[in-house]
Amino acid sequence: MGDAAAVKITPSITAATLVGAIAGFVMPLLWSRLASDSTYLIIAFLLVVALPAHAFVAGFGWQHRAGTTLDTALLKRVGAWLAAALVAAFVSQAIQA
Repeated sequence: MGDAAAVKITPSITAATLVGAIAGFVMPLLWSRLASDSTYLIIAFLLVVALPAHAFVAGFGWQHRAGTTLDTALLKRVGAWLAAALVAAFVSQAIQA
């Protein structure tokens, strides 16, 4: 098993949008169920929001490129992630109401 290839996750706008939408649908549901237990709420937040956002929006292999001051691709992914999460959260709330 020493030659096992590492899983490479390449962040993209599509992946960022997908994990944003999933977080937007799932986190409000978990928040209402776990509001009285902060430990489980923190764990849920890490698993549903923080880890997927880091993996699929920011990526694990970021390197600073000489001569660049702004990573526009990262900004686009963050925007797509946030927009998808907001839309999914609003749709989720509308469906529940």
